[in-house]
This record gives sequence, structure tokens and C-alpha cells, in this order.
Amino acid sequence: MTAAGRTFDAERAQELFDQGLGCNAIARELGVAPSTVSKWAKDTKRVFDRTQTAAAVKAHTVDLAAGRIRLAEKMLNAAEAMIDAIDDPYLVYNFGGKDNTYNETLLDSAPVEVRRNIITTAGITFDKLSRIVENSGAGADDAKSMLAQLGRALGIGQETSE
Repeated sequence: MTAAGRTFDAERAQELFDQGLGCNAIARELGVAPSTVSKWAKDTKRVFDRTQTAAAVKAHTVDLAAGRIRLAEKMLNAAEAMIDAIDDPYLVYNFGGKDNTYNETLLDSAPVEVRRNIITTAGITFDKLSRIVENSGAGADDAKSMLAQLGRALGIGQETSE
């Protein structure tokens, strides 16, 4: 008997085990908790083949690293676009008054607080990209190149050599 009141079918569990099913798959098939199957396997000295699990974990790790690199590229592109536009004309506008009027003015460049926010954002991006590079493993050379590019745009750091 299992805790849920179902009878554990050890014979069927053995058949599924022999077919190469994992603990969770056997539990789903039998309608029991994975812990029940794990206990059965331990009590009967059966060991599940973990090679598929290891391969899946490795593939997932590679996918996460690739995702971090894609995110880093997007962060880099956004930060570079902001830095490139920092000296461009800057449109300020407002809505207001009892008639809800719209007014706009084109400034020669962004106001000081906007420029400060752009530089702060680019600096944070540089810091985050540095951490992504440190943790990325796969694709690290591409990430380092992106960091060097952003560093040059910010006027900090030097091209890494590796």
C-alpha cells in the first residue's frame, strides 16, 4: 500500500524499470509518488540510469549560457544606442493646463539629468555584462568582445587580449 491508498504494483514497476523508464516516468505510469518508486528501487537495490538526466542537464546549461549571451547582446545594443544618441537633439514635451494643450521644445542635446541616467545605465550594463562573461563559459570570447566594445563607447577599459 502507498500513502494514497493505492497498491504499489512492484511487478509492473519492474517491467517499466526494465524498459529503461526513469523514476518519475514509472511513478506517473503507476499513479504513485516518485518517492514511492525511489523507495522501491532502494529497497530492491535497483539503480536508475542517470545518463539521460546528465545529458539533459548539460543541454539545459548550454541553453542557459546561450540565452545569457543573447541577453548580453541586447543589453549592449540598447546601451550603445543610448550612448550614441546622447549628443543628439532632444525633444521635451508636456500636456497640461485646463485645455490639455501639448507643447514641445527641441533642445540641442539631452538635459544633464538625462545624460547622467544614460551614463548610469551604460555603466550598470557594463557591470552586468562583465558578470555574464564571468559566468557564461560557452561564447565567452563573443561576450568579452561585446564588453570591450561597450567599454570603448564609455571611454573605459581596454580591449581584452586572449
